[in-house]
Amino acid sequence: MKVLICVATELEASLLRERVRALPNVHLIVTGVGPVNAAHAATVAIMEQTPDAIVVCGVGGAYPSSGLQVGEVASAEVEIYGDLGAQSPSGFLDMKALGFPVVSSPAPLFNEIPMQVFPTNTRARFVTVSTCTGTESSACELEARTQGGVENMEGAAVAHVAHLHRIRVGEVRGISNIVTNRDTKSWRLKDASVAAQEAVITWLETPSLQARPPASP
Repeated sequence: MKVLICVATELEASLLRERVRALPNVHLIVTGVGPVNAAHAATVAIMEQTPDAIVVCGVGGAYPSSGLQVGEVASAEVEIYGDLGAQSPSGFLDMKALGFPVVSSPAPLFNEIPMQVFPTNTRARFVTVSTCTGTESSACELEARTQGGVENMEGAAVAHVAHLHRIRVGEVRGISNIVTNRDTKSWRLKDASVAAQEAVITWLETPSLQARPPASP
């Protein structure tokens, strides 16, 4: 099975770059930060590499009520566009409320994009935003609205592209911080990055994975 690994930054690629060289049919790309960079890089790689599965690997922040702690690793059970929609006097309107699916076929998908690949046992609902949450009040609002557990800036875009190309997709993130009032001194980016990469490497090195046939999303 050919696997494409997508990371946003070189920090999130350091261990993977060393280890995937010995693994057949694994291709690593650094997409850049944010949904446009991620979607563009994933699309180009899909056209060049024709992978059977895509896995996003990186760091993320955990929402206060998620139960996840700094240093833990989780897989996305679903990716959610957290800020794709419209504001209104009555509150946020997502794409379903607006009547515009982001994926139309074979079944319409709106803000939530399901995942099919789960490299870790711990799963959570992931939320992709263009503006990282930096206050406790906005974190609580976004968590309540999405029922999300982990915030990031690229996952939904890669999942979106994967669905358009009918490719199975997954996502693994190490928790670098709790999403609350922004305090970069408390972040553990390197530790979270290492934890996420180690989880993906363990999954890639599973003997059964190399013999597993591709499956449709």
